[in-house]
Amino acid sequence: MAEVYTKGLGLYASSLPDVYEDIVTMGANASKRLLDRKGVSLDGIGRIDVATESAFDKSKPASTYVAGCLEQVFDGNLHHANKGERKFACVSGTQALDDAFNWVRAGRSRGRKALVIATDTALYERDDPGEATQGAGAVAMLIDENPDLVSFSDAQGFGSADETDFLKPNQQFPSVDGKRSMQVYLARMREAMQDFERNGGDTHPDNFALIPFHTPFPGMVRKAAALGFRHCIRGTEIEEELAAELGRQPRPEAFDDEDEFLEAQKEYTEKLTETDAYSEWYEETIEPTLSISRHVGNWYTGSVHIARAAGLIEAAETDRELAGRQLLVASYGSGAQAEIHAETVQPGWEEEIGQLNIFDQIEDRHDITFAEYEDIHDVHNHDETIELEPLTTPEGEFAFDGWGRMGERKYTYVE
Repeated sequence: MAEVYTKGLGLYASSLPDVYEDIVTMGANASKRLLDRKGVSLDGIGRIDVATESAFDKSKPASTYVAGCLEQVFDGNLHHANKGERKFACVSGTQALDDAFNWVRAGRSRGRKALVIATDTALYERDDPGEATQGAGAVAMLIDENPDLVSFSDAQGFGSADETDFLKPNQQFPSVDGKRSMQVYLARMREAMQDFERNGGDTHPDNFALIPFHTPFPGMVRKAAALGFRHCIRGTEIEEELAAELGRQPRPEAFDDEDEFLEAQKEYTEKLTETDAYSEWYEETIEPTLSISRHVGNWYTGSVHIARAAGLIEAAETDRELAGRQLLVASYGSGAQAEIHAETVQPGWEEEIGQLNIFDQIEDRHDITFAEYEDIHDVHNHDETIELEPLTTPEGEFAFDGWGRMGERKYTYVE
């Protein structure tokens, strides 16, 4: 049974929130660590965008709660920062980055920074097939005129369609058509790649040092990477070099029947993944981006952003010289939309990425029994009223502190 998780899904562990943790505490804690590390005051923040598909309020955005938390521990206030909440399943984290980038590029920042937070509790109903991929966590990012880690390119590609592969119609836990969702993910990614190329993007595999994908589970990325590599080598010298071993890629015009073409394409892709060329590309470009996700599960809106961080952390640890190299970032959200864009790694990136301590945080987690998992799951079920003592003790972090008179959630910083 364990092989279903480790080999099939590609997961070794998951992350779950304790009783006093939720999307606000995770987002506020990630933001506080970032602002402390960068020495940024609240006056230096011009907007706060929270991307989440785990919102608990249909009117008041989570960004206002996060701002209230930050005002507890920093001097000044965020009264003049524009705040909002982005929703489009998992892709909304990247959409919030796009919004912040456009705000800076439009000259509206007045030298201030945008704080973008992707935060989610990716929980599923008990006994749902998606339960195995659960996770919870937050990513906080600063966007300004002088980036320390990566800069965005103008070229983007989108693939979008009205789909019902994964949705939450007035419910906390998602309704999911798992097989359909995987098909839609791949179809929208293909469309986004084609659109990226139409908009001037060059997708030759040698152009990109890393390709972070939206990672609901690493096994999904294995499928997407194979199709992506096949697409990107088409018509290149790489396809020509592999032709002696595999033949040329099937072209639809060579077949009278679409099913025959698709079967031939499938066979070619399977053989392609067994070549040295593909294995070497995958090990250098894709595998490093999965090292965090394997141990924390699906973070929904934060998923592709921890993939970026994982790849850059490993590159720094192995002394890869990436300044000036490009990343190809492949984001996806059910419902459904994919976005492909390129980013350029900035000089000094090693120092910036070296300050992240996410693997220390992973090591510091608290193991729980299955019975404790069931209790924690029930605590975070909005339809249940469960009293449960925390399994850990908050320290140096924001924590949920009960309910206000209008049903709002209250938070405090625990020293």
